[in-house]
Amino acid sequence: MNNQSNSLKNRINHNVGYALMFIMALMVINVTWQVLSRYVFQSPSSFTDELARFLLIWLGMLGAAYVAGHNEHLAIDILPSKLKGKAKNNLMIFIHVIIIAFSVPVMIFGGSNLVYITYILGQKSTTLQIPLAYVYTIIPISGVLILIYQVADIKLLLQQNPKS
Repeated sequence: MNNQSNSLKNRINHNVGYALMFIMALMVINVTWQVLSRYVFQSPSSFTDELARFLLIWLGMLGAAYVAGHNEHLAIDILPSKLKGKAKNNLMIFIHVIIIAFSVPVMIFGGSNLVYITYILGQKSTTLQIPLAYVYTIIPISGVLILIYQVADIKLLLQQNPKS
């Protein structure tokens, strides 16, 4: 069972990593075009600023999920570095539960509500005229990814069961 959840986590990490590379490549191309059109061709592109902003939102949110999947998120590790054995294991499980307690109500439910409201209201971006619900969709997606990562890490910690 451990290998299955670890394998699923590794596949998700792999796919999210490629998605991040793709988004970053799009952002580089977009910003390069923005600079070229403005300073070389003297005819600024109208859509590049808005597209760069939306790509940055997706990059940031998906990147946060990716980092959480690698357990490299921002943390103060004074206490975990001092603990050993079962106490450290219990603390790590508690930390993962706290992350779940944030990501489920805020990112999954709150993000889904934001997507729903902007979709129902028909809000569209100014230049690209795409529904803002599409832009905000990354919030609940990232929340679900963080939830999957945290549950997989809790399962792994529970299976390790260290001695005192």
